[in-house]
Order: sequence, then structure tokens, then C-alpha cells
Amino acid sequence: MTLRRGEKTTISIQEHMAIDVCPGPIKPIKQISDYFPRFPRGLPTAVSRTGSLQAGGSQASVSPSDPPRDDEEDVDQLFGAYGPSPTRQRQPPPQPQPQPGGSGSGGGSGGSSKPEEDLDGEGYESDDCTALGTLDFSLLYDQENNALHCTINKAKGLKPMDHNGLADPYVKLHLLPGASKANKLRTKTLRNTLNPTWNETLTYYGITDEDMIRKTLRISVCDEDKFRHNEFIGETRIPLKKLKPNQTKTFSICLEKQLPVDKTEDKSLEERGRILISLKYSSQKQGLLVGIVRCAHLAAMDANGYSDPYVKIYLKPDVDKKSKHKTAVKKKTLNPEFNEEFCYEIKHGDLAKKTLEVTVWDYDIGKSNDFIGGVVLGINAKGERLKHWFDCLKNKDKKIERWHTLTNELPGAVLSD
Repeated sequence: MTLRRGEKTTISIQEHMAIDVCPGPIKPIKQISDYFPRFPRGLPTAVSRTGSLQAGGSQASVSPSDPPRDDEEDVDQLFGAYGPSPTRQRQPPPQPQPQPGGSGSGGGSGGSSKPEEDLDGEGYESDDCTALGTLDFSLLYDQENNALHCTINKAKGLKPMDHNGLADPYVKLHLLPGASKANKLRTKTLRNTLNPTWNETLTYYGITDEDMIRKTLRISVCDEDKFRHNEFIGETRIPLKKLKPNQTKTFSICLEKQLPVDKTEDKSLEERGRILISLKYSSQKQGLLVGIVRCAHLAAMDANGYSDPYVKIYLKPDVDKKSKHKTAVKKKTLNPEFNEEFCYEIKHGDLAKKTLEVTVWDYDIGKSNDFIGGVVLGINAKGERLKHWFDCLKNKDKKIERWHTLTNELPGAVLSD
């Protein structure tokens, strides 16, 4: 194209965008794309690992007057690390990935030269100890007093959760299945540390041999945040059947990422606390003596985080509507002690046809009282509830105390005060 003298060159926008505007001998400033390249469509298909891109076109070319780029090899290495190069063949084919959750088999491949890569794609097992930390604690089941003592000693190498590179950790406990606020226990919070030492003992009361067989203790480490929701760091779970009665067992365990909770669990069996009941058939009084001793870990029903609990009992079937008894109200507590006893005049032979219904309520002024939980003892009950009733019938004049779990629903019961 020839131009007359004095004429200005007109350039289309397409041509303008294609012109190399590199400012001559001045070396351009490195941009973010040099370190984290996003290659255009014109990227050559072949990549030389010796340090240069093999191009067939002139796109993204540099002015001939430019000195050779000394960071070209670095970009090429980044391309090899981050780019989806179809011709990269330096690494051998990857070994078969283990199935998720198979932490036990992850370290068993004795011939693998890079075992950490085997779990990098699917799981987190190889990094948990370093990323989340470890927890030292001990458990003791006091069979005579139906208590589970959980001593939280210390944690090491916790994951940093705050902007200062530290955390404000605390430990909370739940019993599964049936986890709820009623059976949650927690330690105090320690500030600005990744290696906290608590040396704190948390105790569950009312733990029965049946609980020790079917329950699992969930131990979670969390970071307390004043301005946002508390953040989860890691957890571990211990089946209580691993413990032997009256023997302390010590653990030092790597924390794991949050595990899913079984959502198929029947919501009608949500735990609302524990209650200690005594039964005795008195030959002298010709009646059944029912003792309401105490409750533990009751669900909080009031805004202050407590309840004002009292207990009602019925001996059913109750044709004359005269079997109702109530304890006194205990203010602002989740672990009330009642120590009250009630007598039902009844023949010993008739007890086999009866059912004892025990319910716990939260007392409210000016509105309906809230149902906390209940339990039914009798010939049609199961597990510890049936065994308690049967032992009472079999052993006259002997007081038998047992802990029972309160649930949020009673079969066939009318839950109104």
C-alpha cells in the first residue's frame, strides 16, 4: 500500500489489536500472567521441555529488537505444572487411587516411592496430622456410678484459624447416636495458641452398660470467634465398646475432617437428658415406691440456656385418674436433684399389667409448660427399661436404682401438662 506525502496512515481496530506494541529495547514489566499463565487459543500444540515454546504463528511474538526473555524457561515450567498439556509424558502413569475413607490402606503400599501422592486426589488422610493437629485425652467408664469421665489433656499443631496465624481452641463432646444440645459438654476456650493444654475433665452421668455397647463419643476441636460463627478444626470418634469398665484408656489421635452424621436416625429418639429412678415393691406398705432421684444433662428450654424442671409420673392404665404425682420445680438448672419418693398402693400381682410413665417438664409462668423428655417402664418396654421393671418385680423389698435416657417422644402418650 503506497501513501502520498502528508497522508496519515489509517489502521483498522483489528490491525491495531494485532500490532506488537512492545516499547523497543525497554524490557516489559513482569505481569501476574507470567507467574500464573493463562494461555490464549493460539498456544502452540507442542511444548519443548528444554526451555522454549515451539510456535507456528506470529501471535504473542516479541519485537526483534528485544533481548531474549530470561524467564521463558520459568513460564514453560509453570506451563508444565499448571497447564493441561496433552503432550506431557515425563511422569509415569499414576498408580490406582485408593477409595475414599480407606485410611487404613493408604500407608500399606510398601513399594510406592511417593505415597503422599496416592491420597492427594481423593482423600486427606496423609495430611491430617500436619494440617489439623493431634489431640491427647483419656477416657474412664466408672461402672459403679454410671459415669463416663473424659479428660482432655492437650492438643498439638492445630490448624491456624485466625488472621494472626493462631486459634482460640476449645473441645466439645457429643454422644452418638442421639446427639443434641442436651448431651453436649465443652471445655473452656484458650486464647491465641496452636498447642493448648486444658487438663480438664468432663463427665457424663447416667451412662449405662447398654450405652457403652451402642454409643460413640464424638470429640471435636473448634475455634471460638467473637464476631462470627465458631469454626470447626477437626474431630475424632471413639466407640465406647472399646473401653473396659473401671480402666483408664489414653489416646493420642490425629484429628480428622468433619465426618457426616447419619441422618437416617429416627428423630423420635432424640435424647433430652438422663433420669435416675428407684423402684421398690414394699411388702409392708403393700405398694410400689417410685423414687425420682435426679436428672442430668437435660435439654435447655429457656432463653437463658437453662430449664426450670419438674417430674410427673403416672401408673397406667389409670382408670380413676388418680395416679398422677409431681415433684417440686427446680429453678434454672439442667442437672436437678429431687430425691422425692411416691407410693402407689397396688397388689404385687397386678404390677405385671401396669406401665410407669415418667415425664420431665420445664415450668413456665403465663404460658404452657414445655415438655423436655420422658421414659416408660413396664412389661412392654425394652432394654434397660424392661430389665429395671423385671428386677423390681422379682426382688421384693429391695430398692433398685437405674439411669434411663429421656427421649422427646413417648409412644401412645399425650404430651400435655
